[in-house]
Amino acid sequence: MTILTVNQLHKNYGRIQALKNVSFSVPEGSVFGILGPNGSGKTTLLGTITDIIRPTQGSYLLFGKTPTGDERRKIGTLLETPNFYHYLNAVENLKINAAIKKKGENDIQKVLEIVDLNKRKHSKFSSYSLGMKQRLAIASCLLGDPSVLIFDEPTNGLDPVGIAEIRQLMRNLHEEGKTIIMASHLLDEVEKICTHVAILKSGSLITHGDVAEILSNEDIVEVSCSDNETLLENLKSYPGISNAELTKNSVHAFFPTGTANLSEINQYCFSKGIVLNHLTLRKKSLESRFFELTNN
Repeated sequence: MTILTVNQLHKNYGRIQALKNVSFSVPEGSVFGILGPNGSGKTTLLGTITDIIRPTQGSYLLFGKTPTGDERRKIGTLLETPNFYHYLNAVENLKINAAIKKKGENDIQKVLEIVDLNKRKHSKFSSYSLGMKQRLAIASCLLGDPSVLIFDEPTNGLDPVGIAEIRQLMRNLHEEGKTIIMASHLLDEVEKICTHVAILKSGSLITHGDVAEILSNEDIVEVSCSDNETLLENLKSYPGISNAELTKNSVHAFFPTGTANLSEINQYCFSKGIVLNHLTLRKKSLESRFFELTNN
């Protein structure tokens, strides 16, 4: 099933075009990252698909249907800074949120266990770390057991420990079958968590699809030996190689996607009298691919 279908969305604020003809789809069970620098249109896009912002032009479908209240109730959303009463504890805050949503009060114990706050459920919100506050916000999203979760910059402002906690939580939710749509400007976050990605620049969609496919426009083989300059010269004449370059501690050999054979490369080098001490296949990082795609 396709969870979300975005069709030619435009959003104008006067002369400013926040979204320009954006179209993509989100498959069920995916962790779909909407990636782009600040000002690229990520938050406007999420605001549009959650019915907070009305598009200037275009449309979108949820669960293959024009969105109604029934479809929206299947979604848990966290778009802003968590808004809880600082003098209340986790249980009390979640009871208020459940009452506002008119669902999920019986889920409170379960969602606190999911976000690993059960031991602190009677502590005041004011005593929580930023990571704990964000986990409580995600717990609120989970009330009513929605099948889809939408997050805007879920690790924004957190320290490394808090970031690691939220990332692991999202992995756990994905393993339980939740579909997650998240906006982020952090390349590392998208690369480590997401299965699919849409890349925005200045309101325009640059590319979208499976993260592995977007990254794998070529194979990069990292090799080294005691004399990397000699290794480089020999690899330049290796059949099928696209390019080779010398780095600080190794040689990077570039091949069309799916054509690099490590065993054959090792055998070729050995036939040239070169004994390798390092040989591995690497994919291009999302960071370098992102800069290529955005010409930045």
